[in-house]
Amino acid sequence: MEQRIGSSSKPLKGAGFDPAFIPGLTSPESAEPEDAEPETDEAEAEAAVSDEDAAPVEAADAEAAEEAEDAEESAESEEPEESETPEGPVFEAADRRAKIVADHKGVRLTLDEESCEFRWDEIGAVETEAPRFGKRFTVTVHTPDRRWYPIEIEATARSRFKEWEEELDAVLDAYFEE
Repeated sequence: MEQRIGSSSKPLKGAGFDPAFIPGLTSPESAEPEDAEPETDEAEAEAAVSDEDAAPVEAADAEAAEEAEDAEESAESEEPEESETPEGPVFEAADRRAKIVADHKGVRLTLDEESCEFRWDEIGAVETEAPRFGKRFTVTVHTPDRRWYPIEIEATARSRFKEWEEELDAVLDAYFEE
């Protein structure tokens, strides 16, 4: 075990110690951290390799590039098989700002540019709420660590609430394990 003599605290940064300090902005990093290793320049490394050694290296790089291209082509040919969705119910509801999708992968919530995704093993419960008045249908995803994520979808008509609840129940019955 390594022991150090002296203070283990780092120097404070702030307006009392640095007159150029502005709260909320990150402090400028030092040019090089104390424990950093000196970096070698790529040009120096290439200059160190002699011309005789360069030919086998280039051949090996060309072979590696060909293998990488072959691997990419085989991966591309396999992707359509993986992206096929299995047969099963899917629930999707959206309005101008919010969207919820529940399918074989899990539940995805989107509000404006923000989104979150929950796999079925990450979900503790899914709760729906239809208001007595108004057209906002609320779906809340609860996680086992006592967090919840609500999203409100504005329906075109109140009659959609019943359809959405039936579709979501079918998805939950098919994929959600209690």
